[in-house]
Amino acid sequence: MTTTAETLKPLLWEPNNLVRAIEAAGVTLWSWNVDTDALAMNDPAYDLWGIPRGIDVSFEDLSAHIHPADRDRVRAAFNATRAIIGPYEIDFRIMIGEELKWISARGQGDDAGMVSRVMFGIFIDVTGRKQAEEGRELLAGEMSHRVKNLLAIASGLTAITSRSTKTTTDMARELTLRLTALGRAHDLVRPVPGQSEKASSLLGDLLTVLLAPYDDLGAFSGRIRVSVPRMSVGYAATTVLALVVHELATNSLKYGALSVDTGTLDVSCSAHDEAVTIVWTEAGGPKVEPPLGKGGYGSRLVERSVTGQLRGSIHYDWPESGLVVKMKVAPERLAQ
Repeated sequence: MTTTAETLKPLLWEPNNLVRAIEAAGVTLWSWNVDTDALAMNDPAYDLWGIPRGIDVSFEDLSAHIHPADRDRVRAAFNATRAIIGPYEIDFRIMIGEELKWISARGQGDDAGMVSRVMFGIFIDVTGRKQAEEGRELLAGEMSHRVKNLLAIASGLTAITSRSTKTTTDMARELTLRLTALGRAHDLVRPVPGQSEKASSLLGDLLTVLLAPYDDLGAFSGRIRVSVPRMSVGYAATTVLALVVHELATNSLKYGALSVDTGTLDVSCSAHDEAVTIVWTEAGGPKVEPPLGKGGYGSRLVERSVTGQLRGSIHYDWPESGLVVKMKVAPERLAQ
């Protein structure tokens, strides 16, 4: 009597079913004639590369889709595969119109498995994995930068407090107040479990809380002034604004107006239908000189956050009297 397992065995080993398993896994197939440069691919591979199915292709045809920054590397790597002992894997970017994808090409080197001068391998779309890796690298870099910033902030707040107090007791009390205010500012922009996506705060309240730790509580009280119209800021914009404010305030503590007793900071805002403009103006600090080069990680992080997440713009002016920063954001983005 034939068992169920015996009945299903031919079905399990049916070649077409194994091909279906490959397609289900997102694996596409290729073969390459190392002498003529001709390529053959299955239909999913044509789709992956954005090439009409069934046409004759060569490696040079595929090269036209490879990102220019990766093209020479990929060509050299494929030419070198025959010298590689064992399996190889090459990751690179391709462009399909305006869309960027990450492709992983895998095969066997050292002429292993070659038939009549033809090598075999697979392409896999690894865009999701690469984006996750880039996200983790960006997060690690941002966390490292923020930790360094927090240390610089603590050092700067200690210096400010020492200028406005006469005893160690007063200094300890005021420094504790500043660090507590810094914690409140952090809580303001930290996600709250169960918080609605539409949660918002007022722009003036947000800026006041974020800048409170940097203002002097003693003789120099009030040298930070915030003057903005009444408007709401959504959670996503709140996070970006907090990053910008902490970056600018940290730099001011190190080099700008907040690094000396006589320095002042004004934050103002004008709102029009097409844009909200926030202006950060420092005065009374050390003589200002434009930075050399492209700026540090913090500056790039701020620019990427403003232009990317808020679809806005940020511009720096460096008059001798003090740094002036102008940030423009569409009202609908500020409300998100």
